[in-house]
Amino acid sequence: MNIEQLQSTIKAITASGKGILAADESTGTITKRFKSINLESTEESRRAYRDLLFTTVDLEKYVSGIILFEETLKQQALDGTPFPKLLADRGIVPGIKVDKGLIANESAPEEKTTQGLDGLPERLAEYKALGARFAKWRVVYNVTDTFPSRIAIHINAEQLARYAAICQSQGIVPIVEPEVLMDGDHSIEQCAVATEHVLDHVFDSLAKHHVISEYIILKPSMVIAGKDHNKQASIEQVAEETIKILKRKVPAAVPTINFLSGGQSNEAATQHLNTMNQLSNTPWNLSFSYGRALQSSALKTWGGQKENVKAAQQQLLKRAQLNSLATLGKYEENME
Repeated sequence: MNIEQLQSTIKAITASGKGILAADESTGTITKRFKSINLESTEESRRAYRDLLFTTVDLEKYVSGIILFEETLKQQALDGTPFPKLLADRGIVPGIKVDKGLIANESAPEEKTTQGLDGLPERLAEYKALGARFAKWRVVYNVTDTFPSRIAIHINAEQLARYAAICQSQGIVPIVEPEVLMDGDHSIEQCAVATEHVLDHVFDSLAKHHVISEYIILKPSMVIAGKDHNKQASIEQVAEETIKILKRKVPAAVPTINFLSGGQSNEAATQHLNTMNQLSNTPWNLSFSYGRALQSSALKTWGGQKENVKAAQQQLLKRAQLNSLATLGKYEENME
């Protein structure tokens, strides 16, 4: 384990006023997003889009790290520079999604688990040689009257811990991402209970696998009602409930919590983060690791057209800047 490498990466990621851009959409996911703008998903169109994101002028002022998909990690920018080098030269830390996606949980078939542990040490060595300094592994939990089940919570926690331990052994900082999904009609209270159980088991498993808390990035969902619930909580209630559960279950040694947006609107994701940073002092850096909540307006503006690149980059930069302000508790709605 290279402690100096882990320390250096954490220091860069947690720079004040900065967060993480999640640009690690799988080929299937990016194909769906391109379909929304009537663009065919090809290796070249995906490369052009990632080039648009990564070459945005001044992005490094607000983004400290970017999570890449394996294809992107191995691609070059339009000027021939490998994407990881392009980012590193701008002071942005390259990261990599290492899980292989969701599959049915054999022990709880109606719930999901994540695949990709087989061969992970070898893949990490390859990714590190290509420039990746941190990694991401996502597990998900549905919320109903009976889900998430105890077995699903246990299996997913073990997976996250095994992955994190392998990452740290190779000097790569792991993003630990337990996502309690917004899908469904559950209340914010149900989400809070599920989130508390999930985090309890995740950190218990991390400890059992000797994962060092100081060298992880926690990427949780916020405590929020299901998107089909008939009573949506206020911005303040979501922020208060989220902080309450985090204070109960997340060790103070964890350096940073970079929230996922999880299907929230651009504005709501920013407002929730801002309010959490205004509420009270916490032992952690509270920031973002957003995908759609940073990219959606840029993607729509671009539309696959070269002449729209600069306008799309301005949309990305605007959302990055607003979320940067939210990490400092200085965002205001009239800035939209």
